[in-house]
Amino acid sequence: MGRSAILLTILACFLGILMNCIVIHTIEKKNQGPANQTVPDIFIFNLSIADLLCLLSVPFLNHQLQGKGAWQFTATMCSIIMALHSNTQIVSTYVLTTMTVGRYLALMHHIRCNYIRTSYTARLAIRLVWAMSLFTIINIWMYTGLMPLPGGLMCYAVLLPNPSNDMYWFMLYECVCFFVLPLAIMGLALFKILQNMTTSVAPLPARSLRARIRRARMSLAICLAFFTCWVPYYILQLARLWEHNPSAFTYAYNIAICMGYTNGCINPFLYITLSETFKRRFMKVVQPLKRKMRVAYRRRWQRQA
Repeated sequence: MGRSAILLTILACFLGILMNCIVIHTIEKKNQGPANQTVPDIFIFNLSIADLLCLLSVPFLNHQLQGKGAWQFTATMCSIIMALHSNTQIVSTYVLTTMTVGRYLALMHHIRCNYIRTSYTARLAIRLVWAMSLFTIINIWMYTGLMPLPGGLMCYAVLLPNPSNDMYWFMLYECVCFFVLPLAIMGLALFKILQNMTTSVAPLPARSLRARIRRARMSLAICLAFFTCWVPYYILQLARLWEHNPSAFTYAYNIAICMGYTNGCINPFLYITLSETFKRRFMKVVQPLKRKMRVAYRRRWQRQA
């Protein structure tokens, strides 16, 4: 990976960790514990946790790239980092999918599904998402290991028994389970929401219509960010199966990886800019910090004067 790509990844990682910590703190500050979280809070909180854990594993992988592919830690650490990275990446995708389906039920079947969209059901769905993610990365646990290279050992996630044949099925499994299927579900749910809003016969009150548009806008923006950030990576993953000289698009592949990591950085900005409720909570958390920084700056200035 080139130096510019590494620097871009580090910047996205730092911003993502900072913003996701702020989102988690904002939700915790407002609810005073998990028991008081609303359905959107539960989804956003777990999405931020997954993005944060995924971004925390990135420095270890970057350290390997800066060391010319050499892994400086133990084999156990390699398995833990790769499993954490893959697991949280999948959780983030599945939480987005569940959140979009929940938004579809809230907007399209509000009365019929009102008893389903409860905090208890949302927590149950999140537990299933984490359990499913652990199940889907069994192959990562099985085939992650240290691969000998001329410059040292490399932490690699796909040490398959028969690489020439198994790699094809591994890549196909990864693309379908981690990208194509979730994207198809999200796309269908958003299509139904937009179709209903544009073809609705019964006129809605202006306030209700604005609320629906705001909710649909946020869901659409999050899904578009997911698609934009990850589609280059998965296209290049599939292209590698038929490319006999993988180094031919190494630069594009590195940029695609950086774009994937920026998804965890973009999501918190979308919550803050597109959700008025979350923006108000965020400002309540930020204002005391700004006052403390202003007071500290004044005291420092007075001491110097």
